[in-house]
Amino acid sequence: MNIKAVLFDVDFTLAKPGPDLGPDGYRRLGHEHGLDAAHYPEVWAAVSQNLRRDPELRHDEQLWSAVSERIFRGMGGESNLARDLAAKMTRLWEDSANFDLYDDTLPVMANLRGHHLRLGLVSNTHREIDDFVAHHGLQVDCAITSRSHGWIKPHESIFRAALGLLGVEPAEAAMVGDSVEEDIEGALALGMHAFLIDREGRYPEIAEALPDLWALPTALGLE
Repeated sequence: MNIKAVLFDVDFTLAKPGPDLGPDGYRRLGHEHGLDAAHYPEVWAAVSQNLRRDPELRHDEQLWSAVSERIFRGMGGESNLARDLAAKMTRLWEDSANFDLYDDTLPVMANLRGHHLRLGLVSNTHREIDDFVAHHGLQVDCAITSRSHGWIKPHESIFRAALGLLGVEPAEAAMVGDSVEEDIEGALALGMHAFLIDREGRYPEIAEALPDLWALPTALGLE
């Protein structure tokens, strides 16, 4: 592979939500306001089944706020309270300090830079990615989000935008992410190389999946 650049997804590829986010965060926030936090699992299951992205793959700024509001409603919150708690949860998700980098993120990115590869981030998120990059000390050459770009992965436009910033052709770049549809299929459709990071072992049927980023340099043929 004549790889000149590597694009990374962010959430669950480079970083994971801290304890104030995700199920524990919803339960804690709901309990603090007198809601029935024990109902979170079935509420999330119902909400996630009805989660629909835009059919044209446009970024929906209100999507996750609306999801959070439905979760708090399902836990017993009346309209105004559910809306207020959803806004609070959204602010927590926007705070870069509420995310923890995986142990392999910085060492592997440094390894790739040592091989003179250009690095970029491509994320479906409403967060300010520049703040995230600065807070966690990520050394990248570009960072683009669906919020700033307007289209979400797997739309080819967001990949092309990142490749344009890095000055490389699709065949000269690899996408690394945890979503088969958004990251892997989206990149392959454009002619990029792609590597699935399966930290939780969700895809045992995909023999080529990497268990973590430590395996990436070898997969790229660098070691």
